[in-house]
Amino acid sequence: MTKIAVIIPAYNEAGSIANVIHDIPRVVKNIIVVNNNSTDETENNAIKAGATVLTETRKGYGHACLKGIYYLANEQEKPDIVVFLDGDYSDYPEELIKIIEPILNNNIDFVVGARSKELREEGSLTPQQIFGNWLATFLMKHLFGSKFTDLGPFRAIKYDALLGLNMQDKTYGWTVEMQLKALKQKLSYTEVPVKYRRRIGVSKVSGTIKGSIFAGIKILSWIFKYSFK
Repeated sequence: MTKIAVIIPAYNEAGSIANVIHDIPRVVKNIIVVNNNSTDETENNAIKAGATVLTETRKGYGHACLKGIYYLANEQEKPDIVVFLDGDYSDYPEELIKIIEPILNNNIDFVVGARSKELREEGSLTPQQIFGNWLATFLMKHLFGSKFTDLGPFRAIKYDALLGLNMQDKTYGWTVEMQLKALKQKLSYTEVPVKYRRRIGVSKVSGTIKGSIFAGIKILSWIFKYSFK
């Protein structure tokens, strides 16, 4: 049976994290929430919902994801597929089945859940997020021949392929780093259209001007760094 692990970075997601965990399909036996220095009840709520909770005191989306990967690497039984999912309940966790299907049925290495316009709830992405996604994927298309249309955080990848990427980004550039490295290593990849709704709570990135600027700079720096390699 295919072993699936889900890594959920979470910073102050007390109001949503239990919903996320409860909606993950039961085919997943290993749900890992990485509590990224939360000051609310995120940790307790995740434990009560049945997840394994890790603590990462260094703030940053990438730090949290790397903590989850490190944990899996030290487990006796390794997963076949790793799924990354946000803790804010903006994605629909039950669509995990759709996300992993290309890996299971077509031996694809890497799948991104694309938040297509027709499936998005109005207002679920801010104007700066929409523009940032467009710009990043436009540049990847013209610089690397990419077919990506989104930097969606809901994604699945074969465990061995994930290790081979040697992920490094500690903060906002995590998603684009993964996609750029997948392109560079010529992993097979595809996108699956997924639904997207308004998150519970306020975004720590797109919800602030500072966060939006830093995220944009980090994403563009990864793209231009790889364009000269």
